[in-house]
Amino acid sequence: MAAYRNEQRWLHHRGRTFHFVSYEGKPANTKRLEPATEPAWFLMQGGKRWEAMPYVEGQAEAELDSLLAAWLDEHVFAGEGPPSAPAPPTPPPSVRRRKDVKK
Repeated sequence: MAAYRNEQRWLHHRGRTFHFVSYEGKPANTKRLEPATEPAWFLMQGGKRWEAMPYVEGQAEAELDSLLAAWLDEHVFAGEGPPSAPAPPTPPPSVRRRKDVKK
């Protein structure tokens, strides 16, 4: 039986680069009461990983990139609006003067 080979994807989305790595599933461990896991893609950042979506062997790269981008929109960019929406303008800071300060 061949050993599992991790795959890596770097996805450029909304002006940022994201690193995804695939990990194989693990069988259940009844001694530790851990359930079995399926192979999945994980977002890697800052020495941590977050499960993004199931790994499908032989999946087309364009389809995978589209699904990973959709996952990023839902989980990383949630609440920021659609990708094409420009950022709202920043209002100028208000200038407040204290009345008791003499010049």
